[in-house]
Amino acid sequence: MGEVTRILSAIEQGDPRASDELLPLVYEELRRLAAVRLAQEKPGQTLQPTALVHEAYLRLVDGHVEQSWDNRGHFFAAAAEAMRRTLIDNARTKASLKHGGECQRIDAPDLPSPDGVDQLDLLALDEALQMLEADRPDLAKLVKLRFFAGCSLEDAAQMLGVSRATAQRQWTYARAWLFGRLNDT
Repeated sequence: MGEVTRILSAIEQGDPRASDELLPLVYEELRRLAAVRLAQEKPGQTLQPTALVHEAYLRLVDGHVEQSWDNRGHFFAAAAEAMRRTLIDNARTKASLKHGGECQRIDAPDLPSPDGVDQLDLLALDEALQMLEADRPDLAKLVKLRFFAGCSLEDAAQMLGVSRATAQRQWTYARAWLFGRLNDT
């Protein structure tokens, strides 16, 4: 049993020190995933990768909610979901009137994004992802692993227990479906 899996098992059994042991083992990978995800956000994002990791981690190891992870892959899938929820909550807060949601942000024209990644409207993506999840939860899980956790197609296929070819077909379909929904708005 890997060290991460052993600690996850200890957390599940209620060991209060286990969550302190887990963070140093997974921190760098979680921070890398957060940085990749935040690079895809619209300009003006104030949430930093470190803050995103910490917020997601607190959601994962909350002592008031019983957690159960089967393995390292399951933990990272849960971390991707926690990061997604944190980003959605942050986007909703920024969109509220109290936080300047009525103001229109004006960007400098013709400036490329730092890494060439198209910027997305996170709230529209979340809404489309919820529709996809209602109809095809397997595809939604794949999208969350690939998009929010930054998993490779091979890793996501392994975590979902499907072949690489199946994951490739599902990924192609999910991307086309989401693209259609996002462009309908």
